Amino acid sequence: MSSKQKTHKGAKKRFRVTGSGKLRRKAQNREHIREKKSSARLRRLARGAEVSAADDSHVRKQLGLKG
Repeated sequence: MSSKQKTHKGAKKRFRVTGSGKLRRKAQNREHIREKKSSARLRRLARGAEVSAADDSHVRKQLGLKG
């Protein structure tokens, strides 16, 4: 009998699954040194981003999702 697959806790905190099954992540370049970035840029970064196709299968495996 093999052990159960455990969820990667770091991935669990960084990614979420949308209603349609896509993976979302936080946008980079928003954590610090905000003063020089325009308000429009910061608003755009606040929306987050979709996980790229190249990383999708790796993240799903870490989250214990199929596919």
